Amino acid sequence: MEFAITFSGKKQVIAHIDGHRVLTDQPIQVGGDNEGPSPFSLFLASLGTCAGIYVKSFCDQRGIPTDNIRIVQKHSFDPSTRMINGIDMIIELPESFPEKYKETVLKAADQCAVKKHLLNPPAIHVTTAVTAE
Repeated sequence: MEFAITFSGKKQVIAHIDGHRVLTDQPIQVGGDNEGPSPFSLFLASLGTCAGIYVKSFCDQRGIPTDNIRIVQKHSFDPSTRMINGIDMIIELPESFPEKYKETVLKAADQCAVKKHLLNPPAIHVTTAVTAE
């Protein structure tokens, strides 16, 4: 798997992923144009969207409509470390959601590959390479 990362505008960084272009930017107050989420917001959103695909698949396999299901993701921030120190996800289910699946849908969301990688992080190595201009 390989992504290309390019730059544009004031603070825009673009990930080119499987024919898609994912634009990130910074807020105006830190010099960006706010034309996309910050890379860190996109990282956090990957947790919720990953859990979401597992919830969606779980419901689709059982013929449960997902129109009135949503995941609310909340973050706790430690100002002394300037780090997120907790993430809560609440799967909001409609009253019509089958009672027998309420615990199982939590287990489905818990299968998120992004979460699993955070719990067992990969090694990250950064190098440089000189290319022809």
